[in-house]
Amino acid sequence: MSHHIVEAQNLHFTYPDGTLGIKGISFRITHGESVAVVGANGAGKSTLLQHLNGYLIPSSGDLRIGDYPLTKKTINEVRRSVGMVFQDPDDQLFMPTVFDDVAFGPLNLGLPEQDVIQRVNQALETVGMMHVIKRPPYKLSGGEKRSVAIATVLAMSPDILVMDEPSSNLDPLARRRLIGLLKSFHHTKIIATHDLDMALELCERTIVIHGGQITADSATLDLFQNEQLLKESGLEAPLSMQGCPVCSKTAKGFQPPTQDHSHTH
Repeated sequence: MSHHIVEAQNLHFTYPDGTLGIKGISFRITHGESVAVVGANGAGKSTLLQHLNGYLIPSSGDLRIGDYPLTKKTINEVRRSVGMVFQDPDDQLFMPTVFDDVAFGPLNLGLPEQDVIQRVNQALETVGMMHVIKRPPYKLSGGEKRSVAIATVLAMSPDILVMDEPSSNLDPLARRRLIGLLKSFHHTKIIATHDLDMALELCERTIVIHGGQITADSATLDLFQNEQLLKESGLEAPLSMQGCPVCSKTAKGFQPPTQDHSHTH
């Protein structure tokens, strides 16, 4: 299925002020893959993601999204197949009610009213947010906003889901719900994140970006076990792979302080 493929060849982008965003990036992501894009702040992750649905057009090199090379003429086709969830849900939610926000995309596709309502209901049910359908988005919590922002994208039935820092500012329960939701999305997923534990759980493949270039692209677990690579890229191993700090100190001869058991816990 070529319409689910994302392929970059020698992609370069320089911002109007001369700042280098990405330089010489190449990769191929095929249908159904879940790929994490990781790197320190300023590495070029968001710049790359903003190319994937045409917010930015490459300065040079080629980017193919599904059946289309990305150009100014093909942006609308590209945006139909790629659903982009921004880092800040407030960038995505701007209508008077949650229903209006989720309906916005399908209405712009010119779908009949009944189809729009069906898509809105289905998307909100998928993210567990039917109960807020009539609420104004500004009255939602951070986690609710993130879920509704994802619903606005799901309502467009994208082939490819692109997410920029989806777990940022989420409490542990909302983060756990998000991971469950993303596991249930079986199309292609590209997730830029600082949350390496989430990347480990959701993505079998990880691309590391450092200084606007790809420094590694391989199986997530292998890559996260490479301490030298992570260090050079300004990253730390996921918490789940770091071991317990108390146990490791104890193992090195550290004696935890004796506890006073005279009081009730």
